Amino acid sequence: MSTLQPSQILFISTLFAGTATTFSASSWFTAWIGLELNLLSFIPLLSSPKSNQYASESSLKYFLIQALGSSLILASAPMTLFLPEAPKLVISMALLLKMGAAPFHFWFPPVVQGITWPQCIIIMTIQKIAPMLLLLMIQSDKTVLILTIASVLSAMVGAIGGLNQTLTRKIMAYSSINHMSWMLAAIMFNEQMWSIYFLAYTVISSSVILIMHANQIFHFNQLSSFNMYSKGIKLGLFLSLLSMGGMPPLTGFFPKWLIIQEFIYSKSFIWLSVLLFSALLTLFYYLRIAVSSMVLSSPKMKIGMFSSTQTVLLSATLINFSPIFYPFLGLALY
Repeated sequence: MSTLQPSQILFISTLFAGTATTFSASSWFTAWIGLELNLLSFIPLLSSPKSNQYASESSLKYFLIQALGSSLILASAPMTLFLPEAPKLVISMALLLKMGAAPFHFWFPPVVQGITWPQCIIIMTIQKIAPMLLLLMIQSDKTVLILTIASVLSAMVGAIGGLNQTLTRKIMAYSSINHMSWMLAAIMFNEQMWSIYFLAYTVISSSVILIMHANQIFHFNQLSSFNMYSKGIKLGLFLSLLSMGGMPPLTGFFPKWLIIQEFIYSKSFIWLSVLLFSALLTLFYYLRIAVSSMVLSSPKMKIGMFSSTQTVLLSATLINFSPIFYPFLGLALY
């Protein structure tokens, strides 16, 4: 993996600073400044010289969409003079647009398709923190309907949109949209639920993306022919994909289990049914990737000693085994 340039370190630092400014802001103006700092730090990272030929197009699309979302937040301010509840609705839609939740998801898969894998980690995880925390802050009876519709549509779009994809970055993009439906549901319950789900999603999706990046996998066909010196890495990819789909007893299942319990307590069975059905569809296309990478043989496949990079990748995916040890941890604490 290439080392970071000083300019990239600077922009990554200001990107985190923008996110921290947003969720620690005491006014909407300060929160807006944090969102803009976050945006203006991410654009140079997207259009770096080492990116692919579509990086400029993706960075322009990303800038235009984020600028539209920011302008909607600003435009909501004068509405307080005429309709006191309208600003919350407009801000909710602007934040959903900024993080690529359905029905404002149209920009997200094309942008992800044109960027590199490390940039995918940032856009799928860090860039969603500030908008989601702002959604958490402006929750009210008026915004419940919007968040519910966005959650249901994100579940359906993320599940159905990924079924006919052969490009791995687009599959991960639709997967992110689907996981966003669970995170929006977690926001409706409490902040701790969202934090647990988001942290688990970040760790699991990063483990998948790091394996894809280390082996430069961009197309479905490459899964059966990429040159790996260890079958352990393929097993790690298999486990990480099953964990993303929420297969018990892996890590990805437990945050979903907590949210399912909250749904049952609140008697939201129709909403829960949609999310569970979408989770099964996403598990299907995760299995397509996992089975093709595990079963199909390749003449390039070799078995040898682990390299240092492969050891790091394999240890990163072992986080998916962690729930197996939870009962033993409970016994030790008792």
